[in-house]
Amino acid sequence: MRALHHPSRKSLTLTQVLYALSDPVRLAIVKHLAEDGGKACGTFCLPVAKSTASHHFRVLREAGVIEMQSEGTQCINSLRREDLDARFPGLLDSVLRASDPL
Repeated sequence: MRALHHPSRKSLTLTQVLYALSDPVRLAIVKHLAEDGGKACGTFCLPVAKSTASHHFRVLREAGVIEMQSEGTQCINSLRREDLDARFPGLLDSVLRASDPL
């Protein structure tokens, strides 16, 4: 598997992070990671095609919301909570709380 680019904490931008979190499928991915910790791409039950899911994971990774690490034949996704909280304090918790149903 090729090496994946992950932006540094310092280069995270609010507009990219908010854009990444603006899609319902990407938000669902983030919510699962916030609740369950690291998960392989194939373990998410998403209502989209595999290629579309790959796109959503790429958008989240390039925005700095998730980190993807190769483990054997799988790609494990984890939330970059520490980086997000350091760069934008309270943002992730606010978005996750606001996305919960009333």
